[in-house]
Amino acid sequence: MEILFTLSTACIVLFMILATYDGFYLHIFKYGLFNHEESVFEHKTHAVRAVLFPLIVWALFINEANFPLFLAGLALVALDLVVLSVDAYSEKESRNFMGGLPRWEYIIHLFSNAFHFAAIILVLALKIKVTEAGLVFVTTFADSMAKELFTFVSINIIPGAIVLALLHFALLLKVPQSVWNSYRTKITCC
Repeated sequence: MEILFTLSTACIVLFMILATYDGFYLHIFKYGLFNHEESVFEHKTHAVRAVLFPLIVWALFINEANFPLFLAGLALVALDLVVLSVDAYSEKESRNFMGGLPRWEYIIHLFSNAFHFAAIILVLALKIKVTEAGLVFVTTFADSMAKELFTFVSINIIPGAIVLALLHFALLLKVPQSVWNSYRTKITCC
């Protein structure tokens, strides 16, 4: 079990690093996808996924004993897969303003989503036990350093994920867009 906690923690941390770089720096800060008419739909799909992420972490990673919440988390993962599919399908047209999606950004998307879903699969391996009677939802785990780190990381990524989700939604509105763009033009680096 300890190795599953360790691997899941590593995957979720790597996902957060790549997702923050891609979702904040590239999509919002550098390219301003919300400013381009052909990219607004992509920005909306990112906003939906940004909201789903902390909910999934809460329902699957932090929740230890509430089976209905666990099932809701599985439904959120399924919804996340649907939104990801729609996002990926629409991305080619979304990036026409910049000559298409750069190959290196496509690779970032692949690794980011791989770490995201690997963490989820590892958590499912922790929380679902296969017995002779069928599948059992596991509600108790032995205390270990790996479990404590996993719980600590899971709890502490939620505030940043919520801020990123709120920023995505705020930038769909004209006044926050105007304020963001006004301040963004004053930053000359990056």
